[in-house]
Amino acid sequence: MAELHEILYCSMLAPDQSVTVVGQIVTAARARNLQDQITGLLVFDGQRFCQHFEGPCGEVLLLMERLQADPRHTQLRVVYEGSLTKRRYERFEMGLAEVETIGDDMGGIHELEGVEALERFLALRSGLDISS
Repeated sequence: MAELHEILYCSMLAPDQSVTVVGQIVTAARARNLQDQITGLLVFDGQRFCQHFEGPCGEVLLLMERLQADPRHTQLRVVYEGSLTKRRYERFEMGLAEVETIGDDMGGIHELEGVEALERFLALRSGLDISS
C-alpha cells in the first residue's frame, strides 16, 4: 500500500468567477479523485475555500500542482501538509460543504498554520452538512 499523504489549503474564489463554478469543480474532482484514490472535503463559504484531501503521496502532490495552476481561485496557501497512517475520509471521494454565512471559522482557518489549522478544520467538519 502506498504511503498516505494529506494537505489542507485555503484559497479565495477568483474575482472573475461565479460561485456556480464550485459545483463544476466538485463534479470533475469526484471522478478524477476516485480514480486517483484521493478522498477529502472541500468547504466553501461563497468567497473562501478550505480543502483537506488525502491519498497516495504521489497522487496528492500531483493534485496540489494542478490546484496551484487553477485560475478559478487565488491566494492559495497550504496551511498543513504531512504523512498519514490512516485515512480520515472513507465514505466519499470528495465531499462538499457550502457554508451559508461567512463566519470566523473559515476566516480563522485561513489565518492559522500547521497542526493548529488542521485541528480547527477537523473540528469544523463535524458541524457541517456534507454532500457527497
